[in-house]
Amino acid sequence: MPHVDVNALYLQVRKRLIESGEWEQIRAVMCAKLNESGWSDDMHHRSKEMARNMDPLSFNKLLSEITPRAQTSLPLAVKREVSAVIRQHIEKQFE
Repeated sequence: MPHVDVNALYLQVRKRLIESGEWEQIRAVMCAKLNESGWSDDMHHRSKEMARNMDPLSFNKLLSEITPRAQTSLPLAVKREVSAVIRQHIEKQFE
């Protein structure tokens, strides 16, 4: 079985999606679903609270502290829906 460079494949698919405008459509769906689920507001409030308690305030430190929580708290329904949209766009590319 030939070795597949997953990173190179990802970059190629992403480039096609950006060039076709579909990347922006996927991003819009994801943002809308995260807003509907309350995830965006939750992350916004958590970030503000963490920033208030941080001395000195550091964007890089705040980002590194909030990122793991943000990644693990993504709603499963949103992950599935966005994955389905991505899958549809990729399948359309290879028809």
